[in-house]
Amino acid sequence: MAATLWRFGSDGRGVLGRSLYQIKVRGLAGKTEYDLLVIGGGSGGLACAKEATKFGKKVGVLDFVDSTPKGTKWGLGGTCVNVGCIPKKLMHQAALLGGSLKDAQYYGWNVSYPVQHDWSKMAKAVQRYVKSLNWGHRVQLEDRNVKYHNIKGSFVDAHTVQGLTKAGKEIKIMAENIVIATGGRPKYPTNIAGAVEYGITSDDIFWLKESPGKTLVVGASYVSLECAGFLTGIGLDTTVMVRSIPLRGFDQQMAALVTDHMISHRTRFLWKCTPTKVEKLENNQLQVTWKNIENGAEEIDTFDTVMWAIGRAPSIKSLNLENVGVKVNAETGKIIVDSFEATSVPNIYAIGDITEGRPELTPTAIAAGKLLAQHLFGHATEPMDYDGVPTTVFTPLEYGCVGLAEEEAARRYGEDNIEVYHAHYKPLEFTVADKDATQCYMKMICKREGKQEILGLHFVGPNAGEVIQGFALGIKCGATYAQLLKTVGIHPTCAEEVTKVHITKRSGLDPTVTGC
Repeated sequence: MAATLWRFGSDGRGVLGRSLYQIKVRGLAGKTEYDLLVIGGGSGGLACAKEATKFGKKVGVLDFVDSTPKGTKWGLGGTCVNVGCIPKKLMHQAALLGGSLKDAQYYGWNVSYPVQHDWSKMAKAVQRYVKSLNWGHRVQLEDRNVKYHNIKGSFVDAHTVQGLTKAGKEIKIMAENIVIATGGRPKYPTNIAGAVEYGITSDDIFWLKESPGKTLVVGASYVSLECAGFLTGIGLDTTVMVRSIPLRGFDQQMAALVTDHMISHRTRFLWKCTPTKVEKLENNQLQVTWKNIENGAEEIDTFDTVMWAIGRAPSIKSLNLENVGVKVNAETGKIIVDSFEATSVPNIYAIGDITEGRPELTPTAIAAGKLLAQHLFGHATEPMDYDGVPTTVFTPLEYGCVGLAEEEAARRYGEDNIEVYHAHYKPLEFTVADKDATQCYMKMICKREGKQEILGLHFVGPNAGEVIQGFALGIKCGATYAQLLKTVGIHPTCAEEVTKVHITKRSGLDPTVTGC
């Protein structure tokens, strides 16, 4: 009865049913230790925990990081802080600075060549900053009276989690509500000899004390291309091995521009290839054997580092979700949730990368975590809105987007019912140094009829994230192409080109921007 009421409560969230369920469980189990227990100390989990304290609730956080096969481990803050967005963007910046040094001579700066990059110095600076963020998260939890448990938890029942302390002592923690926010970890291939023994992942690359040297990056995800991009940018011999297509899930015209730019800037690509074996040689180099999918030819090369970037898997195996009946998608391994982040068990919720059908992005996890706390303890009634979420791939030439890819827009509305405005442009900063701007391009996808509502915006060029963030608000508010044309651009900027775009793909006219 309780579960039925929870699913079909009069307010759309089942508050009445959930309350009856909790009263029943409390009667059996006694007083709970926390009003809210969050399992996972990443961005989403921490945001949820801190938000809950604003309502005077007693909150606990469990977080434990399993070492990688290479022994890499880190502190509180999750993937973004430790092995994702933050160190990635800083190393991306290091690579951009290298490019700026080359351009500087054209602007009158005397720069001595060759310029040498010091990996160790960069890594120490980045790691020092990451550790400061780890400490900052600890302080914030303490300031908000959130109890932090550095233990690996697993479910005993719907309200009880158990785990082992560092001293090996087993403890049990009870909570009225539990939020799972354990995130994901990179996948290793399971059918390639030497993959685990000799390879690393993005969980390791940012914590290397010495340069990875000549590197093979396997995969064509944004993680792969971002890492390969900054490795090339700081002067390392870098190869990307691609089995199928780059940046799956993104607009493929834009993905091609990203990889074309990387190729023109010395990143090597092995297309339609899959590795079959990794062996360690006497000189400690790694010999990789791979096969060309199209012609079956086998090739071999040696590298100092092999990095796997073939996707991520949700970190839920140790949670014993089957003990409590939390439903998981058997194919993806992700937790099935409703529009209010509720799982199949009334008092258990899930947010972030481990949830089925959600974007694997830090800002969405943070927003979902805060909103969940407001649903549970405040007066929020609206579900999290996952539509129109902007994002950026921090490749050497950045790719930012919001809304639908052209392929998806055509699928949803039909090719004859969309209009694609586009432009090739040259950033002013590229002119004096005479840099190639072939891949600097943007396109806007609109409904063809009526007010021409903007369905998607895609931008490849410098500072793409900064460009897209502002336009994302307008698109979120239902901006139309007519309104865009009334928007005055800031001159001279790259973002200005978005406000001037007027050539359609349908017209067949040259979309190259000429003059002001």
